[in-house]
Amino acid sequence: MPTLDEQIAQHLQDSQRSGELQAAKGYGQPFDFGDGYEETPPELRLAFKLLRNSGFVPPEVETMRRLAQLREQLAAAADATQAEALRKRLSELQQHLALRLERLRMTGSL
Repeated sequence: MPTLDEQIAQHLQDSQRSGELQAAKGYGQPFDFGDGYEETPPELRLAFKLLRNSGFVPPEVETMRRLAQLREQLAAAADATQAEALRKRLSELQQHLALRLERLRMTGSL
């Protein structure tokens, strides 16, 4: 009975002979890790990859998106009271994000 490695090798050889492997997107191209892979702590890479592939993003990315929305709302604020409330929320979120990122940098976990 062939080992798992032998079975995988056989499937790869069959795929290469049939042309299926060469037809795959990105065949023969180097991997593009320009998505922050190298910057992500090794112990979080798998979890973040699973989240991304499932259509979810880490909470920090969602916070960054929310910050961008708040900046747009602040730029379009009609009155001083609304603008002040938006500035306060923006400041709170910026502080929250900075603390989470610093904790992640220091400990490798949240």
